[in-house]
Order: sequence, then C-alpha cells, then structure tokens
Amino acid sequence: MTENSNAPAGNPRLLTVRIEVGTDTRSYVSGQQRVTLVPLTIKRRQNRKLLIPPTAGEAARASGGLDVPMIKTLGKAFYWKRLLDEGRHPTATDLARVLKLEPGWVAEVLRLTMLAPDIIEAILDGRQPRHLNLQVLRGRHELLPRDWSEQRKALGFDGATA
Repeated sequence: MTENSNAPAGNPRLLTVRIEVGTDTRSYVSGQQRVTLVPLTIKRRQNRKLLIPPTAGEAARASGGLDVPMIKTLGKAFYWKRLLDEGRHPTATDLARVLKLEPGWVAEVLRLTMLAPDIIEAILDGRQPRHLNLQVLRGRHELLPRDWSEQRKALGFDGATA
C-alpha cells in the first residue's frame, strides 16, 4: 500500500507512521514518516479482502514465534485505520456497521495501531515475549498505556528487545 496523494495535508496521523504491505518485515524513516513494511498479502475474495500471513516456510526462517492471529489482527487494524484516515468511513462505528462487526471489537482492534513501532516489529518478526497474545494486546485484561515506554514495560519488552 502506498500513501494516498488525495489525503489532507493537515492530518498529522498521515505524517507520522505509514504501514505498507510487503514481502518482508522492515522499518525505516523517510522524511517525517516512519515506514513499516508488514509481511502480509491482501487478496480479494468475492466482496471481502483476505489478509494472508507468511507461509510456514517463511515462518520457520523467522525465530519460530510467529503468531499468525496476532499478525492478521495487526494487519486489519492498520488497514481499518487507513480507511478512516482516507475518509472512506467517518467514524469507527460507521466502519463497524459497514463491516457488519461489533463497534467495541473494531475499537479494540484499532487500538493496536497505537502500539510502539518496535513492539509491532517484534510481533511481526516473532520476537514477542511468550506471554504476549492477542487477548493481552487487545486490552481484555488491562488497557495498554499510550506511552510507548510504559507499553514496553507492561508487555514485557526489556531494553534488549525494544
């Protein structure tokens, strides 16, 4: 995915982080943007889009800790955020109505876009702590802090991982 040239120039969310779909995970800074390539493929099936995670062979080359449901949910979160940023849907509630999903669940998934970039990269690379799962990430037990350093502490990322 690339940035929409029709996007409003004054939207600060479009200037800070951009997620692109690619064949491998990597992150870099380009101008004022931090760009993260997500190893997902998006394919159309009838009237919906499928997020396809890396194959088993690609997962084996990683550290072995790839959590496919977490990766798919992260992909959905950034895709939905992009739909909101581009103005295709005015609110998350409207997006949930169009997708025929519960608004609360859509809000939980969208909160994943506020994770620290290094936490997202660790999840995509399979380097997340063993206890970290989708339920913890979505804030079912306890809401995640917005501060990235507090997120790292709450999710068990030590100084070497973060």
